[in-house]
Amino acid sequence: MERGGALLHLSCLRVPTSTPVYLLLGERSGNPPKSMFAERFRSFPCWRGGFHNMYKALHKSQYAMNVLSSCEPQEVEMDGKEVAKSNFLIDCEIDQQCVVGGIVALGKFDALHLGHRELVIQASKAGIPFLLSFVGIAEVLGWETRPPIVAKCDRKRVLSSWAPYCSNIVPLEYHIDFAKVRHLTPRQFVERLSKELRVGGVVAGANYRFGYKASGDAKDLVRLCNEYGLSAYIVGSVMDKTQQCFQNGGSVASNSSDRGQVSSTRVRNALAARDMPYVAELLGRKHRLVLMLTKQICQFAKSTIIAPKSCMLNQPPGDGEFNNCTLLLDDVSVGLCRLVIDSHNIKIDMDCRIFSAIDVVQDRRCIAIEF
Repeated sequence: MERGGALLHLSCLRVPTSTPVYLLLGERSGNPPKSMFAERFRSFPCWRGGFHNMYKALHKSQYAMNVLSSCEPQEVEMDGKEVAKSNFLIDCEIDQQCVVGGIVALGKFDALHLGHRELVIQASKAGIPFLLSFVGIAEVLGWETRPPIVAKCDRKRVLSSWAPYCSNIVPLEYHIDFAKVRHLTPRQFVERLSKELRVGGVVAGANYRFGYKASGDAKDLVRLCNEYGLSAYIVGSVMDKTQQCFQNGGSVASNSSDRGQVSSTRVRNALAARDMPYVAELLGRKHRLVLMLTKQICQFAKSTIIAPKSCMLNQPPGDGEFNNCTLLLDDVSVGLCRLVIDSHNIKIDMDCRIFSAIDVVQDRRCIAIEF
């Protein structure tokens, strides 16, 4: 299983701490200077009941910036640039709330599988949930590059589907450039979480490793978070109930650390074996393959689309034929289709009426296939 893979069943290992609001306001003695977010929010008439309640309310709204500006005609920047010192946090966008005071789930969230979801559920019980993971690990460590399990453009949809499990809050995710933190000791990493990102707490799996050469484990995380005034929640593994094995390629387990827990490795192996019901069990949803169609390299004829594998934005199932798949445009189902995937192309056959009713020939149009 990959490092930091998500896990299930709370093991009740928690470090008592002050509420995240103190981290936001910076009012405890010895804390860093007062948060610029807290100071700016104090100027608004809508400041009631502390920052945490407002933050939670804003997080539920896709119009968070509009809500803020309606309180007072002042300019407020919520893009996190002032918090993300030295580009520690690389994707705090203008339309997203920052991780200040939130509870961050730590891991490598490639598949967004059931175990990952449970980490976020636990984070939502303690505060505002976020996913915090590294990018660029493969390039830095020289690993083989692989297509993601979930297309980048599809991740927000998956996270939105988790909201009912997370107090109706859609968790946001942020990424850290692995190259800039790979040499940090476990202590230095937690110190950055506390002093630069000013998170309220962390959630991690029992097998989570962090710090230079993965020298820190879950116990170290708890100890260090306690020292820096952060809550720490350690969550036990979501186990694969089927313990399924494949005839071609053997067991889904790929290393000695695999003890039967749900992992991205299991998802990848199940995809390669074309066992789509099993993939759905591991993910907690059907797998969705996303393609970007380009006129120059795709063929459109009658009710058939033939596209090279280079159009795929995430990992497809293994080569073969798939019937009764769902074709989606803009997240809307438009009908059933049949797929044939070979070593070079993917062929999509659909009903003529469906093909004529949709504009799939539009250049760089993204379509999705759900299995």
